Amino acid sequence: MGKRKTIQDFRQMKQSGEKVTWITSYDYHMARMANEVGINMILVGDSVGMTVYGYPGTLPVTMDQIIPHTEAVRRGAPDVFVVGDLPFGAYHANVEDAVMNSVRFYKECDVDAVKLEGGKRVTPQIRAIADGGMLVIGHIGITPQSSAVMGGFKAQGNTAEAAKILLDDAVAIEEAGAAMLLVEGVPAETGKIITEALSIPVMGIGAGINTDGQLMIVSDMLGLFETFTPKFVKKYANLANEIRIALQQYINEVHEGKFPTSEYCYKMKTGEADKLKAMMMKS
Repeated sequence: MGKRKTIQDFRQMKQSGEKVTWITSYDYHMARMANEVGINMILVGDSVGMTVYGYPGTLPVTMDQIIPHTEAVRRGAPDVFVVGDLPFGAYHANVEDAVMNSVRFYKECDVDAVKLEGGKRVTPQIRAIADGGMLVIGHIGITPQSSAVMGGFKAQGNTAEAAKILLDDAVAIEEAGAAMLLVEGVPAETGKIITEALSIPVMGIGAGINTDGQLMIVSDMLGLFETFTPKFVKKYANLANEIRIALQQYINEVHEGKFPTSEYCYKMKTGEADKLKAMMMKS
């Protein structure tokens, strides 16, 4: 635990070469553990749709769904820079929606920043949010909300032409007033070029080692989400298997009469059981 980092801290970290650590979280307990170990940033991502609600993708997630998760994360991680992820439909129609829903994150959840997906097409929304005095983080590369347009979850920026398009988007996002940029699912060379071209911090998820920091989906890195594993995910644990083992042991012990033993049971005060038996015999 410690003092919550600010955007100025992240800018200084970029200049000094110190890497930023960023994970997703959707609940109080995970956020509390992240707070304890000193994670720099938490994203309450629209990935909650897949990891918590079991949706096939992120598109069904609404503001009313993600707000309670963000509130819980803030309670669990008071010392961490928390980012609210604007879900699909929360900023697409007009800049007014983008500002209004960003304000909701700030007022209801005490976030430090909001994030939205897209390149040049969302620069009006980025500019409007920033003009409203809020920090906004851009997101390019693999953008799950636009996966249908991209033909699925495919790596982006793997040709010179495609990388140049992403670089142009990144520059436009910075010029629009974004405080930070997330680059997802691109070759390490593309991630490096974008990071070096921008003055704002550039975070990566599947964008190589040369970005200013790394984001990981916590359910992926802990081995809890098993539907699929992206190429760029390193599993630091296999908690899903550990949970299954624990649940099976619980089932077996209940069936076999091994749980609960006396150490897990409350006891009546001395002599009270005999008093109760006598009372029952009289009734």
